Amino acid sequence: MTEYVVIRLAAEDQAVQWILADSNGTRLSNESSGSLEQVAAEIGERSVIVLVPSVDLLSTTVHIPARSNSKIKAALPFALEEDLADDVENLHFAIGERQENGRLPVSVVSKITLDGWLSRLSDAGIEPAILSPENHGLAKIPGTLSVLVDNDTVMFNDGADTEFAMQDVTPSDALVLAGQLGETESEDEEKSGHLLVFCTAEQEQKLSHDWIALRHELHSVDINILPDGALPKLAVTVAAGHGINLLQGAHGKKTEYASLLRPWKTAAVMLLALGIMAIAMKGLGYYQLQQDELAVRTQFIAEYRQIRPDDAREIVDPVATVISLRRNVGGSSAPQVFLPGLRQLGEAVAANSAAEIETISYRAGVIDLRLTVPDVATLDKIQKAVSSSGRFKASIQSTDQVADKINGRIQIRESGL
Repeated sequence: MTEYVVIRLAAEDQAVQWILADSNGTRLSNESSGSLEQVAAEIGERSVIVLVPSVDLLSTTVHIPARSNSKIKAALPFALEEDLADDVENLHFAIGERQENGRLPVSVVSKITLDGWLSRLSDAGIEPAILSPENHGLAKIPGTLSVLVDNDTVMFNDGADTEFAMQDVTPSDALVLAGQLGETESEDEEKSGHLLVFCTAEQEQKLSHDWIALRHELHSVDINILPDGALPKLAVTVAAGHGINLLQGAHGKKTEYASLLRPWKTAAVMLLALGIMAIAMKGLGYYQLQQDELAVRTQFIAEYRQIRPDDAREIVDPVATVISLRRNVGGSSAPQVFLPGLRQLGEAVAANSAAEIETISYRAGVIDLRLTVPDVATLDKIQKAVSSSGRFKASIQSTDQVADKINGRIQIRESGL
């Protein structure tokens, strides 16, 4: 439950009224009046609702099928253009929750007027959570006409789509404007409906003739006396969540992320420290693995040089080097090199039918091949065809010109050796 200070804003040269209410729609104090500075001194930790003069706004409903707020706000000026007397650039639009009939409640106010209200509140040190037209405090009751008379202002809604406030008129005038009174098409047509009135005892007496006239036109007229004036009635309705909040768009409340994150500051620092430690440990582990790899590689090379002191080549693949050593000592992997090597060689020679194999020898994982070819280009094709498998590496060892042919020697070994 939220407790509110509900302020009813008046003209700059007039005192404001305020009262306490909660989000359950319960009145918590008597009405007070004074300056905005006096109200500010009593706010404390409470949220603030400000009711602004409804005669300075347009309250209506529109049918806009779009669901996204951006599309709705883009369409509003076109949907309301017949009701607007000012350029849309000078107006502020605020929307409420969509009604059951699909229509959207809308309030339109001059930006200059809205900025003026906010400036007065800011100068007094007041930051409202809700800024709502005062006539939205007259609750809508489906199937019922509602009127609130407050001094020279009459607030009206028909329980559905029509609501407005007018000055210096009677309730009957308001109902005529709303189309609820007047001549009907036939004598037998039913009267308009039920009227619920809220006013002070003084207004009830002052408008006695109007009530008599309305009772002849409507099914019923139920008058409710407001002993403490209009503010308590309007305040509890808006505090309970009814009405449109004008603080939208550019005038909406800015989220203060710093204050939201402040309670999580310690946890965030600890999480950041934990992340830094995890990254540092991972980096340290990676560095240690690199050092271990370097030590093992150095030891392997040192032992390999003892086994093959004449081999000064750089050892790129230690695994392939170990396999080569096993083949040299008669390991079982030799046939696995010889037969696949012959298969690869056969495919290469078949693709170059002019080549003739003279001799083949195999020793220590190396195939030596002597062959006759028409030209060096054919010999090069065979060498590339054998190497293209990726498993074997073929290299041309020598070429000799004999008559019109080339005698060549190719050596085949596993890649990486």
